[in-house]
Amino acid sequence: MDKLAIIGGRPLYGELPISGAKNSALKVMVATLLSDQPLVLDNVPMLADIKQLTALLEQHGASIEREGARLTLHTPEVVSTTAPYELVRKMRASFNVLGPLLARMGEAKVSLPGGCAIGARPVDLHLKALEAMGAKIELEEGYVIASAKGGLKGAEVTFPFISVGATEHAMLAATLAKGQTVLKNAAREPEIIDLAECLNAMGAKVEDAGTSTIVITGVDRLDGGTHAVVPDRIEAGSYALAVGATGGELLLSHARLELLGAAKDSFEQAGIHMVQEEGGIRVTKDFDRPKPVNVVTQAYPGFPTDLQAQFMAVMAIADGVSTMKETIFENRYMHAPELARMGCDIHIDGQLATVRGKAVLKGAPVMATDLRASMSLIIAGLVAEGQTLVSRLYHLDRGFEKLDQKLHGVGALVERVKEDD
Repeated sequence: MDKLAIIGGRPLYGELPISGAKNSALKVMVATLLSDQPLVLDNVPMLADIKQLTALLEQHGASIEREGARLTLHTPEVVSTTAPYELVRKMRASFNVLGPLLARMGEAKVSLPGGCAIGARPVDLHLKALEAMGAKIELEEGYVIASAKGGLKGAEVTFPFISVGATEHAMLAATLAKGQTVLKNAAREPEIIDLAECLNAMGAKVEDAGTSTIVITGVDRLDGGTHAVVPDRIEAGSYALAVGATGGELLLSHARLELLGAAKDSFEQAGIHMVQEEGGIRVTKDFDRPKPVNVVTQAYPGFPTDLQAQFMAVMAIADGVSTMKETIFENRYMHAPELARMGCDIHIDGQLATVRGKAVLKGAPVMATDLRASMSLIIAGLVAEGQTLVSRLYHLDRGFEKLDQKLHGVGALVERVKEDD
C-alpha cells in the first residue's frame, strides 16, 4: 500500500492544472444509460471512482473508451437492469443508475449503497422522488426493486432539505418521464448546472438549473451528445488553500473563481488572494500567517463541506483562534485527531470545532480517514517542519488526479512510497 512522503516548508510556485470535477463526471457518465446513441465527455479525470463507475456501466451494457481526458460512452442496449452489491457498495454515486434504468427500461434492481465514513447519507429522498413520478418501489434483501411499466410520469417534487444527489437523480429520471417535472428546494451546485447542460446537449429539456426550482419537460428519447465536464472547484479550492499554508504563487489553470461561491470570501479574509485570469485563477498569500476566519458549512453557494477539512489545516497555523461549524455531515471531523498528531490545537464539541493557530507544525505519520481529510493532512504536511507520511492513499486516489505529480511540478517535496520503503 502506498504512502505519501512530504518534506514541508517549501512555498509553491508555477502552474498547476485543475482537472474536471469528479462529482460532476460521475453523474454525467450515468446519462449514457438514457440513450442508445454515443455520449462523448471531455475533461474527465482519471480517478478510482471513475474506474469503479466504468465497471458498473459496462455490466449494464455500455462500451466505454478513454483517450486522454475524453470518454466515449455508448449503450445501444441495456443488457442488465441489475446493479449488484459488489459494484455499488464502494461508491454512493453508483446508486444513481437506478433512475436512468427505470426511465429507459421501466424496471431496475439496484443495491443500496454501502456505509459512508463521514456520516449517514440516506437515499430516501431519491426513492420518494421516483415514487412521485409513478415508480413502484420495494426493498428486498438490501436491494431497491423499482418498476414503472407504463413509464415514469412528470410530477412536482419538493425536497424537505437540499440534497445534491437526490436533485441529480430526479433530473436524470425526469428527462424521459411523460409530462413536466418540477423540483422544488433543489440543490444549486455548479455540478447541477453541468448535468443539466449535458442532458440538454443530448436533447433533454431542463430549465432553471442552478436555481431552487428546476423544471424538466420529458421527451420521448435522448440522442447522443458532446459535453466538457466543469472544472473541479474542490480541487481548485484545495490547492489555493495549500498556497495559503505554504506561501508562493500558483496559476490554477482551467479553474473558475465563480464556482467557489462563499468560499472565496473566506479565503480572502484569511489572506489568500485569488484573481481570475484568462488561463485560470492566480493565487497568492498576503500575510506571513493566515488570519483566523470563522466558517459554517452550508449548501451551495455557502462554504462547502468538501473544503472544511482543508480549511481547518490552514486555520491550524493562523494567527489567532477560528471556529468551524459543520452542518452537512455529522461525522466529518475525523481528520482533527490526525492533525493533532502534527501539533494542531483543535477542540471538537459536537458540530463546532475551535482551532487555535500555531506558528509551527511538526511532521508526523498520519492516516487519511476520507477523501477530503487526506487533503487536509497533505496541506498540513506541506507547511510542517520535517517529514510527514500520509497513509491510506486510496481515499486520495478517489478524488485528486495525479496529486503527487501536480505538487512536485510546483516545487513541493512529495513522493509516493511503498509501505515497506
